Amino acid sequence: MTLKTKPWNASEHIINPEEYLKASLEAVQETGDSRIFNQALNDVTKMQTITEVAKKSGLGRTSIYKALAQDSQPRFDTIQKVMSALGYKLTIEHI
Repeated sequence: MTLKTKPWNASEHIINPEEYLKASLEAVQETGDSRIFNQALNDVTKMQTITEVAKKSGLGRTSIYKALAQDSQPRFDTIQKVMSALGYKLTIEHI
């Protein structure tokens, strides 16, 4: 008997997207690995349809997929547009 598995999809298990994104930024601060935030943003984006995020952000669907792909290095303006489309903004806080 073969065990059937499917890839883990974090976006199906995120309860609080805002806290998830905040925690990912804290992890980046601690590790210096910006891919952590990129993956978290990808996960939160998958909670909505890419078409909806593309429409709200003014970016193409393909551009979003490429920007949020593993090991990509998206431009700041792309991150800002996706964050805004998701209903979030980046803020500065003194540490």
